[in-house]
Amino acid sequence: MTGRSLERAEAELREQCAILLDDAHGFGVLGPGGRGTLARFEVSSPRVIYMATLGKAAGVSGAFIAGEADIVETLVQRARAYVYTTATPPLLAHALLESLELVRREEWRRDRLRELVRQLKARLQVRRWRLEPADTAIQPPIIGANAEAVAVAEALARGGLLVPAIRPPTVPAGTARLRISLSAAHVPDDVERLVAALNALQ
Repeated sequence: MTGRSLERAEAELREQCAILLDDAHGFGVLGPGGRGTLARFEVSSPRVIYMATLGKAAGVSGAFIAGEADIVETLVQRARAYVYTTATPPLLAHALLESLELVRREEWRRDRLRELVRQLKARLQVRRWRLEPADTAIQPPIIGANAEAVAVAEALARGGLLVPAIRPPTVPAGTARLRISLSAAHVPDDVERLVAALNALQ
């Protein structure tokens, strides 16, 4: 195979590849109407398999996968975790429909969340740690050492603040972090209380 034909074959292969996007933190939060990362960046492609949880912004449980009809049908017929699970209870399905309507209609919730994220980033005095860039409800200050991350989480818990430590193998070695989870149900005073505690612990 010549160099030119190899390049052509690689280009054709890239065009046939699908991308699986796990938008657990973006669905319900980012983009117009909370439609997620794809909507935020105005991306539309039959090659994208879109997956998100229903247990965060939608406030119920479960998850979904959206994609081209043949992809969805393949998963329905062959995904063992789906094939051997029970159906969603009708009550939960109805609650989800109502929740999706709230997600679509109530932009104020996303506005409040964005304000709380901005407040956290502006007020947190990151010295030894670093705060990863994120526009969603999950804000992860990276501490590094497992023992320190656990110690900080425990100190926060003693003060009545639930901010779990996330450690390897969930995250790469040396990047233990806190998982700050904000929501539209929080108020600025909640963020101020958390920031004051974090700033005192650094």
